[in-house]
Amino acid sequence: MTRETTTVQDSARAEDAVISTRRQRVPWQVKFGSLAVIWGASFLFMKIGLRWFSPVQIATARIVLGAVTVVLLLHLAGGRLPRSWHVWRHLLVVAVFLASLPFVLFPLGEERVSSALAGIGNAITPIATVLATMAMVPSERLPGRRILAILVGFVGVAVIAQPWESTGQPDLVGFGLTLIAGASYGIGWTWVRKYLSDADLGGLQLPAALLTVAAGQMTIVLVVWWALHRERFPAPWSPAVDATGGGSGPILSILALGILGTGLAYLFQFDVFRAVGQQVGSLVTYLIPIVSVGLGYVFLRERLGPWQLAGAALVLGAAVVVTRPQRARSTG
Repeated sequence: MTRETTTVQDSARAEDAVISTRRQRVPWQVKFGSLAVIWGASFLFMKIGLRWFSPVQIATARIVLGAVTVVLLLHLAGGRLPRSWHVWRHLLVVAVFLASLPFVLFPLGEERVSSALAGIGNAITPIATVLATMAMVPSERLPGRRILAILVGFVGVAVIAQPWESTGQPDLVGFGLTLIAGASYGIGWTWVRKYLSDADLGGLQLPAALLTVAAGQMTIVLVVWWALHRERFPAPWSPAVDATGGGSGPILSILALGILGTGLAYLFQFDVFRAVGQQVGSLVTYLIPIVSVGLGYVFLRERLGPWQLAGAALVLGAAVVVTRPQRARSTG
């Protein structure tokens, strides 16, 4: 490592120390609870946004607004984006799995299933993280209890899908899309851990860069998508020509998704992880489905059947087990 590189890293750490000091005024517990509410509500916001906009439009607006929010906060705090090609090269992959892909698939799935069920699909993330770790970090040994928990989680997914029923089951394609979206987070975070753990200097540098890359990716996707749907959408950012009702709800929902659900949520997420560690911070995954189910019931009159509730309990229980830290073996 050169002296110039060391100086740049020391400067970045100093800047981020100032940022962290400014944000310590808000307890991590408040940020943790805010994350559960913000991300749980995001499924309701996506459902409302679908009244006017397509999944691609929702994902693009969400990511661009989130990127602008985080980059602006980074600039105001005196930070700057990474300059290493090593970081940007891996972010091209990470941005797909942590932003572009799930942010498209969740609203795409919600065209077929309820926002409550989509929130439950998000709970597959911890299980997917363990499976991704097995594939990408094979040196890590997997305890028997985690293998059993993964199997129980898949049983829970099957119970929710009810493949043995000919009627009354959720749309399998829609629910499957939400599962793929939730699983992509597990792949993305494992990629960050394996290839970018030494590049995260703290603060908003890495999340700002990630959302910037994702914004570029989704802008390209949006232009291509719009070229194929110009008869229904006069402009890439315009509502569908046959959209009716909803008032200002869809637009306000998109703004909330971008500024709160992506921009502010990224800020809170990294603060919580740095304050109490990833094990405690990841517990928010278990609260998101509870919030999404509750809000879906109150505002959209969505109801889950007994099979969906039982399956959700199995998936959440499995997620709790796979994220529990291993007990150190005593020697002597």
